[in-house]
Amino acid sequence: MSLFSNDLSKEPVFDGIGYEPSFFSRKAMVATKTDYSKKKYGDVNKDTRKKILVLCTEERYMTMKNGKKFSTGNHPVETLVPILHFEQAGFEVDFYTPTGGTVKFEMWAMPYEDEHIGKILEKYNTQFSNPHSLRNFIADASKAYVDYVAVFIPGGHGAMIGLPENNDVKELIKWVVAEDKYMLAICHGPAALLSAAYGVGEDEFPYKGYKINSFPDEMDMTLPESGYQPGEMPWLYGEKLKQLGIEILNKKIAGDCHVDRKLITADSPLAADKFGKLCVEELLACEKSKMNNG
Repeated sequence: MSLFSNDLSKEPVFDGIGYEPSFFSRKAMVATKTDYSKKKYGDVNKDTRKKILVLCTEERYMTMKNGKKFSTGNHPVETLVPILHFEQAGFEVDFYTPTGGTVKFEMWAMPYEDEHIGKILEKYNTQFSNPHSLRNFIADASKAYVDYVAVFIPGGHGAMIGLPENNDVKELIKWVVAEDKYMLAICHGPAALLSAAYGVGEDEFPYKGYKINSFPDEMDMTLPESGYQPGEMPWLYGEKLKQLGIEILNKKIAGDCHVDRKLITADSPLAADKFGKLCVEELLACEKSKMNNG
């Protein structure tokens, strides 16, 4: 069957509440396996057991301009492949959502034939069902921040729901910047950075002048054509980031990543493996530097 066979429907699939991508768009954009390739890293983090805070969405549905709901969440490849690399390098991960609600995944994008993804899904099943509450974490910040060396915000359109205007996310980002920690974000994940400017002037936006790779607005505007989404986007996050002074380097997706100081970004699921490796290399180099200077 041709990749773009006319036999595949372009009609979005109704799940009872909202719509999942059409069979046509899934054939073109959703893989059954990832390109994860295991890599051996140094032993810098073995004794320190540093952690990475993974901030996920607890929202399932995005209401499009026409009122129809798009069934979304975090993209499983963008979430789990980088974590495979974090673990390989000795970093532990803790999952958070804004209020402790269940982590929502784009289940229609799950690479069910990938054994590595299957194992990590099983390992973190309890955390996905019962993640930590960011609200409680921020309220108890005096003792909660100690172990985290980075915050990781996975992609999927779900990253645009509930995170960009969340005051607790804003406080988390303020801590990342103040303590010179790493911020890791892939695909639509950078949408959450908008929270740092929520309720304040654009001059206070900490990532003004930074450059990133992310999922481009130009592509989001084309997705309804293939039935990936049931209607036009309600808003465009890239447009808002640009207004705050961020430069988005890409207009297409090609699996590209970018490091700008301690902000590491990537454009799509195509970049998940490369992104994970790049993040680990940067984090290990930073930890090694601290040890040598300590």
